[in-house]
Amino acid sequence: MKLRSVMLAATMLALPVTAWTAEPITGLYIGGGIGFDYLNSVNAKSVSFATPVFGVTRSVSSNGSLSSSGGFVGLASVGYGLGNGLRFELEGNYRSNHTRTTGTSGIAGGGNILQYGVFVNGLYDFTEVASWVQPYAGIGFGYIWNEFQSGRLYTTNLNPQSQINFSNSSSGEAAGQVILGAAFPLGVPGLALTTEFRFVGQFGEPSFNGSTAIRRGSAVGPASGTSIKIGNPTNESVLVGLRYAFNAAPPPPPPAPAPVAAPAPAPSRTYLVFFDWDRADLTARARQIIAEAAQNSSRVQYTRIEVAGHADRTGTANYNIALSRRRAENVAAELVRNGVPREAISIEAFGYSRPLVPTAPGVREPQNRRVEIVFK
Repeated sequence: MKLRSVMLAATMLALPVTAWTAEPITGLYIGGGIGFDYLNSVNAKSVSFATPVFGVTRSVSSNGSLSSSGGFVGLASVGYGLGNGLRFELEGNYRSNHTRTTGTSGIAGGGNILQYGVFVNGLYDFTEVASWVQPYAGIGFGYIWNEFQSGRLYTTNLNPQSQINFSNSSSGEAAGQVILGAAFPLGVPGLALTTEFRFVGQFGEPSFNGSTAIRRGSAVGPASGTSIKIGNPTNESVLVGLRYAFNAAPPPPPPAPAPVAAPAPAPSRTYLVFFDWDRADLTARARQIIAEAAQNSSRVQYTRIEVAGHADRTGTANYNIALSRRRAENVAAELVRNGVPREAISIEAFGYSRPLVPTAPGVREPQNRRVEIVFK
């Protein structure tokens, strides 16, 4: 009754879980684990035997228990994840516990109880808890073969006294289990360390057959039809293991480094101001270039600002020297108007002696009618 209640509660708790959205196992996986198992105390309910030697047929009732001090559990499983949090698996397990009678009335002794189980489990992975852990829960149903190995019990309230030997006697029962665990991803895609708690219970009462020696005085007689029945066994297990999912996606690549902003271009140290033919007045474009040069003068290091006037190859040399000087003086005055100290400016006039574009005499080359502003 206790096992059925636990299984029903686990089933009800698992129902709303399927509505969760997660990124769990998709496809085939395998797993395994080992750990500590504890066979909870079971009632040694009755012993029955018959012997034709003494004409004795007996059934010994007992209110005692077979208790365990702890044992071993190992299991392996293969399963398939649906990709929506649910996964199903086929599991095989083995448990071993040494037992002895406690608080008995009617029998005494003990032996090893081995259990071999096959289960079909349904589980759900909670993948949105944290990146480093994946809790999961599930239930399973299956079958357990119980083996009473090297068991030996004695009747304590029966005359003649009997000694019952159980040599690898087995009995199978339907069973169920509740699974609570957590998986911790390791460095290999799909590989995880698992820790689990399992509660396993059998729905029936195993019965073991044995051979009995009955003593009456010095006479010993064999018995037939000897058996012992125990109450519904339950086990509690703690395991550590590994699980590997074959279709696990590789980890995402590291994020690309943030683009490094390109450094702002260094302010220019040379500016060209162009003029119309035979003119020294400043155009709107010329004033814009001069204002930019004046603004950038505070962002560059310089010892002086050279303002040099030039002319094309039309006109005489002396005329072009004078024209190029007027052009340079107008540019310098505009620099001062935009905040450049006058004492930082030097003015030179070269006429047509330093053309930007070499030409023949008399050619009106626009690029030669210029003033160069140079930070030095």
